[in-house]
Amino acid sequence: MIRGVVLDVDGTVVRGRNPLPGAPETVESLRDVGLDVCFCSNNPTKGPPAYVDRLGAAGIDARVDEVVTAADSTVAYLREHHADDALYVLGEGGLIDQLSAAGLSVTSDHSEATAGVVSIDRSFDYDELSRALTALGDGTPYVGTDPDRVIPGPDALVPGSGAVLNAVRGVLDHDPDAVLGKPSATARELVLDVLGHPPEECLVVGDRLDTDIALGADAGMTTALVLTGVTDREDVADSPYEPDHVLDDLRELDRVLDGEAAADATVEFSSGGSASADDR
Repeated sequence: MIRGVVLDVDGTVVRGRNPLPGAPETVESLRDVGLDVCFCSNNPTKGPPAYVDRLGAAGIDARVDEVVTAADSTVAYLREHHADDALYVLGEGGLIDQLSAAGLSVTSDHSEATAGVVSIDRSFDYDELSRALTALGDGTPYVGTDPDRVIPGPDALVPGSGAVLNAVRGVLDHDPDAVLGKPSATARELVLDVLGHPPEECLVVGDRLDTDIALGADAGMTTALVLTGVTDREDVADSPYEPDHVLDDLRELDRVLDGEAAADATVEFSSGGSASADDR
């Protein structure tokens, strides 16, 4: 039985600041039937409070403790592996603020850097790439906040952290130690901690095969792809990750939950002994 639902944000419940079809009603219905919800985003530039405000403006209720972002998984990884390092960060102010607030040390001095973080930076240019090469080119370990090469903008797809990470990787002689966000093991652990249910009792819903569906498949969750973001039906055939369900939008999620509940009832009945007269 499904007891917890992981919802991607951009391309799944909102586009920009506008709700996608059926999103507010679907989230409300999930809560009405007692399901726990986690909103999980690969955007590393904003923290959970900003997401609560953004979702609220779109008519979707969320709590801070229900939101997990790529910055959260990056912080968790860095605290475990680079807690005492001086971090060179190629990223935006929102990410740097979150790293600093978590007690991690950030430096702009290339000679002081003992580890690095690479993320989306909408002012990224040749000079930034040169500074990254200087800071990290001697084998200094670094991580990426998330793998998303493109992300849904209000009107079109735009480059994401993965695009910047690929550029940096292209001038270095070593790969990142880890790429956080979905579908990393760190992100999986954070999401499951929020929901408080085992993976087999969770459903993940998102618009990306290589992050959302991969997260669920790797964890053993039920997966549902929505076609309101970056993926279309033709992409599914070429992906190593096959979703359990493909939906036009969130308005079709009720049939997924109804189907999972019916399947659970069938399993329970088939293993539960003899049937009553009413069951025959």
